[in-house]
Amino acid sequence: MTKRTRKALALLSALLLPAAAAGCSTAGEHTPARLGSSAAGAPAGTAPAARGFTLVASGDVLPHTSVIQRAAADAGGDGYDFRPMFSRVKPVVSAADLALCHMETIYGEDDGPFSGYPAFVSPPTVADALKDAGYDGCSTASNHTLDDGAEGLKRTLDRFDKAGLGHAGSARTAAEAARTTLYTAGSAKVAHLAYTYDTNGNPLPDGQPWAVNPMRQDKIVADARAARKAGADVVLVSIHWGTEWQTEPDGTQLSLGKALTASQSGGRPDIDMILGTHAHVPQAYEKVNGTWIVYGMGDQVAGEMFNHSGARDLRGNYGSIARFTFAPPTAPGRRWQVVKAEFVPQMMDLSIGRVVNLPAALAEDPGEEEYESADEAVTEAVLSRGAAKDGLKRSR
Repeated sequence: MTKRTRKALALLSALLLPAAAAGCSTAGEHTPARLGSSAAGAPAGTAPAARGFTLVASGDVLPHTSVIQRAAADAGGDGYDFRPMFSRVKPVVSAADLALCHMETIYGEDDGPFSGYPAFVSPPTVADALKDAGYDGCSTASNHTLDDGAEGLKRTLDRFDKAGLGHAGSARTAAEAARTTLYTAGSAKVAHLAYTYDTNGNPLPDGQPWAVNPMRQDKIVADARAARKAGADVVLVSIHWGTEWQTEPDGTQLSLGKALTASQSGGRPDIDMILGTHAHVPQAYEKVNGTWIVYGMGDQVAGEMFNHSGARDLRGNYGSIARFTFAPPTAPGRRWQVVKAEFVPQMMDLSIGRVVNLPAALAEDPGEEEYESADEAVTEAVLSRGAAKDGLKRSR
């Protein structure tokens, strides 16, 4: 019996005991609490030295009914506790200067009702768990953003505000939609923009054409340039795109990614990184026009996943955490540079209801075959377009 099997049996026994966010003005700027002041240690009367930062980004948080049930069990019959679900990746997330997730679903009322596929309504305590894990904000534009109309969208962003999480890609008001989401990381002002290919056919709410950001090249570029005018040193773009269950990026991902990374103003790229979600499986990282694109990070949290043929597909519980280290520009007017590129393979282990940092888990238990298979599959997908030659490395 492996360590993991013993842990799973112990957890199962414990669970059986209980009774059961385009404009040029800036939004409220988010400064991660774990960051120190940029002026710390600087002599009086001198400008503080520019400081780099680490960025962590992860894939779709998609609470199926079974995931909600797990959170209920972890709460011991008192609500829904998603914090244990993220406990094994919390060290990676919380150590970053800026950590961003993708919240694919919307939230219901505190007491529900809640639902999984096909129209997701999740417990709002998911936001509390994301904050506890160390996330500073999330992209909120997805094909499920309007699963419960304008009300669901509002409940979600209200809860983000309450939890102290930033958000980008959806909005409650026109004014909010026109603001740029900015974070402070190191000495950089970092803008986060987010877009989705569709909303599953759900129409935008009446009189609210700005409620969810559409994936349009002209809008993305305009928003990125507006973010620069708003003071952004680094512009991150999250896009909900791609073909479900397809490891290789599709034609739209390749063409749009190439066009966006080629866009420049004054000799400087408009976009510094693209972070992709939606496909349910890990996809490649690639440096295009000198800019990193993560085509798809896969699912971070999800229940049992079934592909288009109806077969159970383990890849739906695989993902990667992207970790990039940015350094200040070497001269005025130049871009912040990625000086270290890493990925951390992860897996939603349904037997224990936890997101697992695979390299860390395998260091503890090298003989765990399921983890080995998942780690190999994620690594193969991430490196499938030659990112290793540009310095991308597997990490933990």
